[in-house]
Amino acid sequence: MPLTADDVDRFEASRPRLEAIAYRLLGSAAEAEDAVQETFLRWQAADVDRIEVHEAWLTKVLTNLCLNQLTSARARRETYVGRWLPEPLLAGDPMLGPADTAEQRESVSYAVLTLMERLSPNERAVYVLREAFDYPHREIAEILDLTEAASQQIFHRAKKHVADGRARTEIDAAAARRIVEEFLAAATSGRTEPLVRLLTQDAISVGDGGGKVPARAKAFEGAVAVAKFLRSLFKPAEAKRAIVGGSPRIYAWTANGDPAVVAVVDGRVVAIMCLEVTADGITAFRNQVNPDKLERATRQWAAADHGEPLFDGL
Repeated sequence: MPLTADDVDRFEASRPRLEAIAYRLLGSAAEAEDAVQETFLRWQAADVDRIEVHEAWLTKVLTNLCLNQLTSARARRETYVGRWLPEPLLAGDPMLGPADTAEQRESVSYAVLTLMERLSPNERAVYVLREAFDYPHREIAEILDLTEAASQQIFHRAKKHVADGRARTEIDAAAARRIVEEFLAAATSGRTEPLVRLLTQDAISVGDGGGKVPARAKAFEGAVAVAKFLRSLFKPAEAKRAIVGGSPRIYAWTANGDPAVVAVVDGRVVAIMCLEVTADGITAFRNQVNPDKLERATRQWAAADHGEPLFDGL
């Protein structure tokens, strides 16, 4: 039977939650949108009147589509050029989903999305549904065709894998801006020492260019090595401007709830550098420069009131 207007409205009411789940599962906004659209096609083909709990049915279909996608994605990423990093989402993007609790904010942080690559598809699904959306293990078990005890075991295992022994610092928007301003002042000072003072001794820096933009696949490790790289990265150079198509304007922003540096050329986001901050200092820089993973950010940026840049024409 064709869907009624009420059936379509019911799905659209669920779309934001489905997109937020899919993004956390896949680490890609584009793939999340595709998974949600495929869920709608399944909804369209189903006998909706015979579905008892619509939200549970939609979540089960979406989750299983994402599990299939994760399995195939692992094979694709083996041939990915350079280091694979998730697609960052700028502040205000509805796909970030709920952010009412510390667990929800943590689950969508760029660091945790990166760490979730360690998990098996089932571990990732259980972790996301429980930690970010507070699904009870009974419902997770039904979604994934597991026992409730198995869901609990998988969740505890997933949390252990994601934990890296480092306590993430909760940062509001004002604090995030101050951190980025201090970092950029140090990075553009032309000296290494101010940067080293901001970093933890085991700091890392890694980038994802997807083979389309130069990015070092092997991480820089240690405060001095990272500081030297960042100093050179923020040094004006004609070759860099040629790569991104102009002189970037540099903004302090947040991405996935964390402090971020956003580089923009003629309204196009060309780089998002996510900073992982702990009580001891900045411990990681994850730089997304793959243009395919910045298209949504560019659309979001166009709709945002982002004010004046901190630096213009690097």
